[in-house]
Amino acid sequence: MLVASGIGVAGGALLASREARAEERSHVSQRHQPPARPGRDYQPVVVPNGSKLPWKVVDGVKVFHLVAEEVEHEFAPGLKALCWGYNGRVHGPLIEAVEGDRVRFYVTNRLPAPTTVHWHGLLLPSGMDGVGGLNQRAINPGETFKYEFTLRQSGTLMYHSHHDEMTQIALGMTGLFIVHPRQPRGPRVDRDFALMLHEWKLEPGARRPDPNAMNDFNLLTLNGKAFPGTAPLVVKTGQRVRIRLGNLSPMDHHPIHLHGYQFRITETDGGVIPESARQPETTVLVPVGSTRTVEFVADEPGDWAMHCHMTHHVMNQMGHGMANLIGVKPGNFDEKVRQLLPNYMTMGQAGMGDMEEMGMPVPANSIPMVGGHGRYGGITMGGMFTVLKVRDRLDSYADPGWYENPAGTQALTAAEADLMRDGIDVHGNPGATDGNA
Repeated sequence: MLVASGIGVAGGALLASREARAEERSHVSQRHQPPARPGRDYQPVVVPNGSKLPWKVVDGVKVFHLVAEEVEHEFAPGLKALCWGYNGRVHGPLIEAVEGDRVRFYVTNRLPAPTTVHWHGLLLPSGMDGVGGLNQRAINPGETFKYEFTLRQSGTLMYHSHHDEMTQIALGMTGLFIVHPRQPRGPRVDRDFALMLHEWKLEPGARRPDPNAMNDFNLLTLNGKAFPGTAPLVVKTGQRVRIRLGNLSPMDHHPIHLHGYQFRITETDGGVIPESARQPETTVLVPVGSTRTVEFVADEPGDWAMHCHMTHHVMNQMGHGMANLIGVKPGNFDEKVRQLLPNYMTMGQAGMGDMEEMGMPVPANSIPMVGGHGRYGGITMGGMFTVLKVRDRLDSYADPGWYENPAGTQALTAAEADLMRDGIDVHGNPGATDGNA
């Protein structure tokens, strides 16, 4: 009898404890702090080629309005497509708020199909998570839904459609969600950049990306732009720089490599990485559905490439079903074919490096093999490529143009006197030594 009574008391206490914790979680999810203000409570991020979602305060709550709609988007000069996005932008405007803010989002659907918004990585009530059919019914065309929750964490997070994800994410319905800490931690950064990584299948001449693609993506973007359409990241020598990277590509991870610098990976979308677990890197792998944040001090002026190190991810609209012509010697083949096709020319027997400067006619609304022009000639890369521009003196953060390398700090044609001094025979073969010696 006493034992049974004791079990009953213990069971009741456990139930009461669980109910108390559940009630506490409910209160925590509703409790919020006064809305934080940019410039006063946090330093706003910079979104190259991108935009931010405006907000207003109503009774202590930050109110936002997202409109899902079809968008005509320019990926690079000469290449546009009809995509799906938010508020007229691809990708959607960056959302910026502060830990402890109470936020309210109205989502209006102007698409021809149902949609939802999932707040990727955010800690919130289940009913606000935005998975169509699981947490809510989908938002039908013409409807407006309301999401509301308190921001209980800080970090680089994301948002995207979670209804017919294959189609809607592939067409561009993604965005970054930056939550600043209420109490800043770590060294203060001077420049804080945010970049969304994405991939698309857009055939030359087509007007819409193909959402059915699984592996033959031919257009890779940073904040919806492919080089030469990407804006540079401009900083002043000595500044501390943070770069936030989010990846909502349909299929591929992206190893983002920064030239000229070592950095430390300070955060994932799961939170801050303890200092004891950080190590110097020059490349950060950003998996699909994840974010990574890196920091470094820009102590070396110059123009420094930053790009995905998947080599086909820095090409524009390159086809992958071509024959391998490396080493082919066409002889007088071109001359014979031109009797039937006057403009025919065999290409690819020495690689693709000269394609960017050939200026060949291409289909309308396409940029196959097109890269950009640098100070010293063609940059034979496109796609997921941009430039970190570090300068000793800056009047503004507008593009300062190309870097002027100081004398003696640039690779140039070797002088005859240098070759003779160092005993270099350019016609000989120096060979290689045994790696086991």
